[in-house]
Amino acid sequence: MDISIVVPLLNEEESLPELCAWIERVVTAGNFSYEIIMIDDGSTDNSWAVIEQLRSKNSHIKGIRFQRNYGKSAALNEGFKAASGNVVITMDADMQDSPDEIPELYRMIANDGYDMVSGWKKVRYDNTLTKNIPSKFFNWATRRMSHIQLHDFNCGLKAYRIKVVKCIEVYGEMHRYIPVLAKWAGFKKIGEKVVEHRKRKYGTTKFGWERFVNGFLDLASITFVGKYGKRPMHFFGLWGSAFLITGFLMVLYLVISKFIEPEYAITNRPVFYISLTVMIIGTLLFIAGFLGELVSRNSPGRNSYLIEKKTGLN
Repeated sequence: MDISIVVPLLNEEESLPELCAWIERVVTAGNFSYEIIMIDDGSTDNSWAVIEQLRSKNSHIKGIRFQRNYGKSAALNEGFKAASGNVVITMDADMQDSPDEIPELYRMIANDGYDMVSGWKKVRYDNTLTKNIPSKFFNWATRRMSHIQLHDFNCGLKAYRIKVVKCIEVYGEMHRYIPVLAKWAGFKKIGEKVVEHRKRKYGTTKFGWERFVNGFLDLASITFVGKYGKRPMHFFGLWGSAFLITGFLMVLYLVISKFIEPEYAITNRPVFYISLTVMIIGTLLFIAGFLGELVSRNSPGRNSYLIEKKTGLN
């Protein structure tokens, strides 16, 4: 199969028939073999009934329905598990992503050798103060921390080589960090394409301010786990050593000062309590590192690595 189109949705009953018809026109014109996987993230309207109706008319349409709302990341993760096409394309169900972008996204993966291509909505129709400024700051921060030069990490329109989506796990608010997940998994060729952003035709946005707070917390988590997930002691041990050495030097200073000025009691100096605090923090960091190592070494995926090729081995 050429293309799997994964569409997470929440309360989008009005847009689904038009979206599926548009996708069908595009892939038919391009002579692609395809499937459309629609993940209903606990909708409270008639979205699932619409999906079942569309499925009865087009066998290429498949559906997954969550019992309750789990979030976009969970929906994408289940869609990735179900996908079987050589190229996986994700898009939102609100009609703001254009299916006309599908052929070029497919070409960039299949012919140009990209592992992943992220859309860039260079011209937007929702440039409100509450969305534009936080989004620009979020993208800037993600570029700085991940060293991936994309303009729009949160664009829902993306294309992947099938191997990429089978090697990553998306949870929490991690859908906006899929390029980072792909990079940590060893997929280096990540491209970007300017895509059309259309005005919302049906419904209202499902995201609020809280997504930015959760997003930055998830960015911190993924950066740490990506670097130190299999070697936590390298992080905690480094900072623990720094604190312990600093505390030891403070104590050494106090001891030397006591010989120089015997009349001053060591415990009367603020540096004494600061040094104790610093050494306690260093000790706690070491304990955290040891506990992290115990968890890491006893986890099922402790020796799970992505191997691209083998030769001479079964």
